[in-house]
Amino acid sequence: MTKHQIEVITSIERRRRWSREEKERLVAATFEPGASVSEIARSASLHVSQLFRWRKELCQISAPSVPQLVPVEVVEAQPPPISRPRKKSSMVTIELGGARRLRVESDIDSEALGRILDVLERR
Repeated sequence: MTKHQIEVITSIERRRRWSREEKERLVAATFEPGASVSEIARSASLHVSQLFRWRKELCQISAPSVPQLVPVEVVEAQPPPISRPRKKSSMVTIELGGARRLRVESDIDSEALGRILDVLERR
């Protein structure tokens, strides 16, 4: 048989009041390696969502409101890389029909080729 601790509230006020120190202690316990937020909340007779809310509130307070500045070093611009000679491109022959052929380099812009073929098709 397992024993469970039960807290009985006898006053008119039904909400428990947690001091800042108690909240901070519970929140700090959740950041320990291997800690389970659910187990910590259960051991304190809290709902998990309340503990997550305290984590959010306490972590926002401790976060600096001023953005952190990062050192920047200005350096002289680098010259553009030296262009290498292009490899010899091959030619592609497109048979258009009616004894018409179109010869283009293999590295032609495909959009430009599409426009050329559209014009030839309309003729």
